Amino acid sequence: MSGRIPQNFIHDLLARTDIVEVISSRLELKRAGREYKALSPFSNEKSPSFFVSPTKQFFHCFSSGKHGNAVGFLMEYDRLTFVEAVEELAKRAGLEVPREDGGAFERLVLDGPLDAMAAAERFFREQLRKYQPAVDYLKQRGVSGDTAKVFGIGYAPESWDALTRFFTDPKHAIEAGLLIQKDGGGCYDRFRNRVMFPIRDTRGRVIAFGGRTLGGDPAKYLNSPETPLFHKGRNLFGLYEAKQSTKAELPQLLVVEGYMDVVMLAQHGIREVVATLGTATTRDHLALLYKSTRKVVFCFDGDRAGRSAAWRALEQALPEVHGDRECVFMFLPDGHDPDTLVQEIGAEAFRERIGQAQTLSAFLLGELSKQTNLGTLDGRAKLASLAKPHLDKLRPGPLQTLMIDELARLTRLRREDLQAAAPAAAEEAPAAYSAPRKSAPPRIEPGGSRPVRRALQLLLERPDMADSVDQLELLASADVHGIAALVEALDFFHENQGANAGQLLEYWRGTPKATALEQLMRQEVQLDDAAIEREFTDVIHHLRRRALKTRRDHLLAEAQIRSLSQAELAEASELTRQLSSRPAV
Repeated sequence: MSGRIPQNFIHDLLARTDIVEVISSRLELKRAGREYKALSPFSNEKSPSFFVSPTKQFFHCFSSGKHGNAVGFLMEYDRLTFVEAVEELAKRAGLEVPREDGGAFERLVLDGPLDAMAAAERFFREQLRKYQPAVDYLKQRGVSGDTAKVFGIGYAPESWDALTRFFTDPKHAIEAGLLIQKDGGGCYDRFRNRVMFPIRDTRGRVIAFGGRTLGGDPAKYLNSPETPLFHKGRNLFGLYEAKQSTKAELPQLLVVEGYMDVVMLAQHGIREVVATLGTATTRDHLALLYKSTRKVVFCFDGDRAGRSAAWRALEQALPEVHGDRECVFMFLPDGHDPDTLVQEIGAEAFRERIGQAQTLSAFLLGELSKQTNLGTLDGRAKLASLAKPHLDKLRPGPLQTLMIDELARLTRLRREDLQAAAPAAAEEAPAAYSAPRKSAPPRIEPGGSRPVRRALQLLLERPDMADSVDQLELLASADVHGIAALVEALDFFHENQGANAGQLLEYWRGTPKATALEQLMRQEVQLDDAAIEREFTDVIHHLRRRALKTRRDHLLAEAQIRSLSQAELAEASELTRQLSSRPAV
């Protein structure tokens, strides 16, 4: 198919990629023998079931069943498409992603709703220049022309069909949620008489819009509907712009509630700001945030509604805060939002307030303490009971340990008693996951495909052993199920010196062979290098004898129905001789 990313580029990219580095930038990995382990990022667990093999360049999560190479991990963890995952790895490696047929693939990908979104952004920006009341509104709010340009702010005319008429074919605009289809046919504009804020994905593509009314519409802000491009629980306004403001990792990200909060803080030089899109903070939001920074600052109003929203954010954050990740809570004075406060006190004073934000542990224990009377035994017991489910959500580590210590101080209980009440703080016990990972060397049987599976399993541990196997054509003739896949793997490692199992998995992506390969890669071979080589040699020898026997039996069967040529008789004699001896592999 024209327009694909060349396979050889993907192969070379994976050769330059260390899956341990990719995953450790997102998860806290710990050495476990030949592998690394971590708590699963795909489920809430207390003992690690997520393992990474640097040798195979492969990950497997026993709790969720997810597994794959570096490309597969980014697709699962970052929720990227295959193309996006390849582009992310290429960016890490400092490479440009080539396109066959001169970039036709990129045009194919962007054709459709994304193109409609890009066209709509251009249309709205052009309309803003023509409509002075919208410009005056932005000036009144303190937005400069440069800031409006950075965020691509535009205007949707007060018309039912201004954007509809802009599209020759409305199909993709309807899919993108820009237009609404009428029951009787035709369509009309979703956004009318609104200042428009483009919502971009992490690659800078417009995937949705937020519109602020300039009229008497009871819905002050209107967002794009959920579409294949846009899920408000998985996207954040301003994240792309924040990341573009620096080449380094963002020291922190401030999470606010409104579009104008992000815009005005950015105009005052506080660029590391994002906004949720009319919804409470989700685990997906936090995963997105911690991909870009190690510190998240939630900014809420100081009233009851603001503190309730902060508490909901805290509950989502607890399982995500581990390792060197931080989460703090900043509460605004009454009558202010970030937009108005930064204009009143300036950026420096605003940053000072960020520095004084309340830590996650202080906010959690402080809010729970308000529900009890710590001056009584019953009150202290209640605090311990209230805190337990929240401590259980924390991953084992320094934060959980210190919070248990602080809770012990507040409740005057012994730390051991609280630990018993919060089993997540106990020692990790990966033994529960070790059984399915161990793989005792199976006995080589005269028939069946087990020798093929074992040979492939050993080869994945030591791809360099492919160099010791010659006469692949002979091996391929063995009458054993799966022998073609083994020969193809041997040939792959012959042709690609230094390649690893993860690269072979990518080479076979989308085929039944890839599924079988993944099953083998999930199993750990409990042998040292010398033992692996010995067993591999024995298995290959066994399979080669099967191939010799297959050819000899074929010649003997032919001799029953016709006279063999002199060459065939000599071959049959030589095969019989080889089968009676044990030559070196």
